[in-house]
Amino acid sequence: MAQAMRPHAATSLFSSDGKAHPLPDTLLIITAVLGITAFITAMFHSLHLLSSWTGLIGILTGLYGQYISVTTRERFGLILGLGASAIGFFLGMAHGGLFGGILGA
Repeated sequence: MAQAMRPHAATSLFSSDGKAHPLPDTLLIITAVLGITAFITAMFHSLHLLSSWTGLIGILTGLYGQYISVTTRERFGLILGLGASAIGFFLGMAHGGLFGGILGA
């Protein structure tokens, strides 16, 4: 009966092991926000600077988050954010790139 009285500690929404993982959760949220931003702004040709930079930063934060992630739930969310960041980055690069129109050719 001792198992039934186990206290519930404060756990993260994305952890399935019952422990808090503040850094991977933060990287997951940052990657998701950057991925959504990159994906949406990639649909507009004139916003290629925003979509390419947010996509690149989202890819980098997502990769580091994958490296230090602990649970499958964190990895799943990071993969979704990485995919959206990559699509936004590649479309932003196709529309003008990271420095398109700024350096003046």
